[in-house]
Amino acid sequence: MTTAQIGLIGLGTMGAALAANIADNGFDIAVWNRTTSVTKEFAANAGELAGKITATETLEDLVQAITKPRAIILMVPAGQAVDDQIDALRPLLEADDLIIDAGNALFHDTNRRAKEATGPFLGIGVSGGEDGARFGPSIMGGGDKAYWDRVSHILEAISAKHKGTPCATYMGPAGAGHFVKAVHNGIEYADMQMIAEVYGIMRDGLGMDAPDIGKVFENWNAGPLQSYLIEISGKVAKTIDDKTGKPLLDMIVDAAGQKGTGRWTAIEAQQLAAPIPGIEAAVVARNLSSRREERAAGEALFGPAPRKISDEAVTLDQLESALMAGKILSYAQGFAMIEAASESYGWAMPLPDIARVWRAGCIIRSAMLDDMATALTEHPDRNLMRAPAFADLLKSNHNALREVVAIGTLHGTAMPALASSVAYFDAMRTARGTANMIQGQRDFFGRHSFARLDGGDGWHGPW
Repeated sequence: MTTAQIGLIGLGTMGAALAANIADNGFDIAVWNRTTSVTKEFAANAGELAGKITATETLEDLVQAITKPRAIILMVPAGQAVDDQIDALRPLLEADDLIIDAGNALFHDTNRRAKEATGPFLGIGVSGGEDGARFGPSIMGGGDKAYWDRVSHILEAISAKHKGTPCATYMGPAGAGHFVKAVHNGIEYADMQMIAEVYGIMRDGLGMDAPDIGKVFENWNAGPLQSYLIEISGKVAKTIDDKTGKPLLDMIVDAAGQKGTGRWTAIEAQQLAAPIPGIEAAVVARNLSSRREERAAGEALFGPAPRKISDEAVTLDQLESALMAGKILSYAQGFAMIEAASESYGWAMPLPDIARVWRAGCIIRSAMLDDMATALTEHPDRNLMRAPAFADLLKSNHNALREVVAIGTLHGTAMPALASSVAYFDAMRTARGTANMIQGQRDFFGRHSFARLDGGDGWHGPW
């Protein structure tokens, strides 16, 4: 029977959670997975939601189970799998049926798919992990606004809510939604790396054990650093391993995985000439973390770094302040990159709404985002670090950031994201930089010319 209000393809971790969320919010949904046993298992475990779910065994059955005009969400791995699924599905659909790619797609692919689409198409970014997908993610929409409006009532209903406001918003045409999701993930990389760097100072420099570090994160989460990532860092640090009785964090291999979205953000930033050094440093740090054998060989050759730091040299308050400054600067870089893309692609993306969408449901949700939304509403083209509220915070905390980086560096603790944030801050508050030397060099070896302070472009030196 044709009863479902929406369909979903792909019942992996995220797809199953999102489908259950849709059903839980009162919408009838038809689901299909390439492996039929997965579909049957999902339906069998649906419990009280079973009446809202139609499990189908073929794509034809899925299409027939959805009311017209149809809307079908794809939750399949990014890349060729999305193209293959669209190719298999589109011939079964009618002209006005809507396909929604809700995976972690590269926005260039979404641009291409929107251009090549023979029917309605949306690309939406979904953030929040499995828990967010199940109980309320942050949703960033991209494509034709009319197509978004057709399903926005469902997407807003299933999204996270911040003080009653849905964290689901239309970002702009084509791949705008997936672009914003990629930048979100880039900020996420930087935030996680900076937390890891401060954890390293506490563990290796101050000799603190994991449970005590967890208590520090708990305390910080009750203050201005309140955020999802600080909250879960405290929980991770305090968890005890059932197998060994030791802190579980001490048993985890120090090699961080990644699915590519942070790398995409770094690559696109270079294309846009948008400086995001903290995010780029975090991507590099993940790549370095995977080289465990090389790192061990380096320690064997050069000896371990003298990491012990006296309690007088650095305090927990300094670490909190350093993390505060670094966090502001990573958000500032991310929003500046979105602004650059908005101008370059003609998307007119709503920066204040992006900040509001990130206030709940997503991984980088933070107490700061309310003030960021306000600042971006007042001056959307102003770097966040110059907005009064954040300028005051940076004035109060940037010295702690540079002191922590200096102390960590002197004691051999790698701090790539925090150090890059210091460099970004100092570059962005220096009216007369040192690139005049670079321009002189470029003119010397390549006759590239330079501009003069006393007027005019196209000058050459007498070299």
